[in-house]
Amino acid sequence: MKVLIVFEDFAKVDLRIGTIIAVHDFPEARNPAYQLHIDFGPLGVKKTSAQITTLYKKEDLMNRQIIAVLNFPKKQIAKFMSECLILGAVKGKDVLLLNPETGVKNGTTVN
Repeated sequence: MKVLIVFEDFAKVDLRIGTIIAVHDFPEARNPAYQLHIDFGPLGVKKTSAQITTLYKKEDLMNRQIIAVLNFPKKQIAKFMSECLILGAVKGKDVLLLNPETGVKNGTTVN
């Protein structure tokens, strides 16, 4: 287990629901990855990269809702600027995306 935190630390993390609206190959990435464009409703469209190519085909990701952290600083990955971090469960070298059980409005807060 990692270091214990207090609720106020967790409350600082801005977790939101978004829908993947574009998926592109990312050949410049060190490890196989996709570039994703995610619609967060009133918060706009954010870009990120994800190493999820072993379990997901591009067409399977389109219109899929995900959970992401929005308040990390932007991060340069090769020639691409990542603006959020999608959440997933790590299973060996694979990443299983976390998502809401039913469809919800883009931008909805996760508590």
